Amino acid sequence: MKYICLLMLGTVTAFLQLCAQPGWLHKDLSDDSLFGISTQKAYNLLKGKKSTKVIVAVIDSGVDTTHEDLKSVLWVNSGEKKGNKKDDDANLYADDVMGWSFLGSEKGNVHYENLEVTRMLRNANPAFAVRGQVPADTTGLAAYRQLRMLYNRKWKEANAARARALDIGGYFDSICSRIGKSPFSRDDIAAYEPRNEAEVGIRGMMMAAFDEGYTFEEYRKEVVNDRLEVADRMLKYALNMDYRPRYLVGDDTANVVERQYGCADVNGPDPEHGTHVSGIIGAGRLNGKGIDGIADNVALMTIRAVPDGDERDKDIANAIRYAVDNGARIINMSLGKPLSPDKRVVDEAVKYAMGRNVLIVHAAGNDHLDLDVNANFPNRRYAAGGEAGAWLEVGASASKDSTNLVASFSNYGKHTVDVFAPGTAIYSCTPGSGYAYHDGTSMAAPVVSGIAALIMEYFPTLTALQVKDIIMHSVVKPSHDLMLRGSRVDLSYLCISGGVVNAYQAIRLASVVAGNSGR
Repeated sequence: MKYICLLMLGTVTAFLQLCAQPGWLHKDLSDDSLFGISTQKAYNLLKGKKSTKVIVAVIDSGVDTTHEDLKSVLWVNSGEKKGNKKDDDANLYADDVMGWSFLGSEKGNVHYENLEVTRMLRNANPAFAVRGQVPADTTGLAAYRQLRMLYNRKWKEANAARARALDIGGYFDSICSRIGKSPFSRDDIAAYEPRNEAEVGIRGMMMAAFDEGYTFEEYRKEVVNDRLEVADRMLKYALNMDYRPRYLVGDDTANVVERQYGCADVNGPDPEHGTHVSGIIGAGRLNGKGIDGIADNVALMTIRAVPDGDERDKDIANAIRYAVDNGARIINMSLGKPLSPDKRVVDEAVKYAMGRNVLIVHAAGNDHLDLDVNANFPNRRYAAGGEAGAWLEVGASASKDSTNLVASFSNYGKHTVDVFAPGTAIYSCTPGSGYAYHDGTSMAAPVVSGIAALIMEYFPTLTALQVKDIIMHSVVKPSHDLMLRGSRVDLSYLCISGGVVNAYQAIRLASVVAGNSGR
């Protein structure tokens, strides 16, 4: 679910991006004073060792398969012949040479989707929606009222965000008019005399933005234009009861165990998110192009199942099964939502992965919530009881070893989040062979997937559960408390491991575990 990009992450992380070093996530805390994962130190330990290629599935929005820094590391289905419209390898999917999309067909691709709450309300008993009347059969009424409250809150938030952006834009226009030019400079806004409290605030925002390196045009685009666009998409698509894009896929949405649908277009209409995630895991290393991924011998399997909106449980379940059936050892899922009406079908797919020695890495989410008491799906806990063992839930950390080490947007949970990983101002691949900074637990999860892949490359007989344990027990723990909602807490209060992942320490531990187990 990608609407969080601007409404949730806000302007603070954009300031961090302006100050960030590209590739800081690879740095070492003791050598560079940046809380990275010590990638080069890990590779120093691995010199002279042979690696085995590891398939990492990226369940996401799609990937730019022509990207200069990714095209050589993307998974290719050798059993399939491109363009003959036949399922050559009998895996249920015709022409899946570069992976598969569960969000399209020959009719086109789903780009925007409803939120899950929108879909659930639309499918509820219509009698519940009649004001002032209570139907004779009230089964499900309490749940409906909870959904309605959530929907109304989302609607108000989107409208409030839109109104706020318009207000700020109006103040910008007014100030430009009084100054007598647009765009204006830092000196212009410094000399400006605010007429009211609101303009005092706007002036302060602009001064801070200029000090952080913004131009007026850049700042206006971010806090006005971009936020308006996100709010409008929320209202037009995510919360619109009449918007039904699924006809483009052509599946039976009521049949949650249906497997055979979709298309071979893994790029999709907007592969920005998936391309960025893929680059973090395994963009070509030391090739003189763009960035260096974490793992040096991976095949990145592209599975498109995440629209701009809430993903469907059915699609995620099928994406997991596709990854497992086609050889993935790691599945990265930088996705999530607060409701899961068909959780059991996802649970069955997760169990399928667990039974076949596959590690699942999942982003914890960007709502700054405690997942011990707030639901986020998918998750390791099965609806019928028990939980997935080889599952890593990942929160986002920042570059500085300070009380603000945990990213301000990141979800956390003493019993639900396993580790933290770099997730602010992460520089990676974008469509059109471009590169950009993004923030989010969506960026932190592929950092962990990259470390897991590196371990599996050089210690291929270790199990998924062993790799998870190695990552958990090789974290670097800060020597100080962190700030959480105005209180000082230890990082062990925010995640199970109490630390930030580290590739160097993980490789050190993996060599010991592999040696002790005769692997």
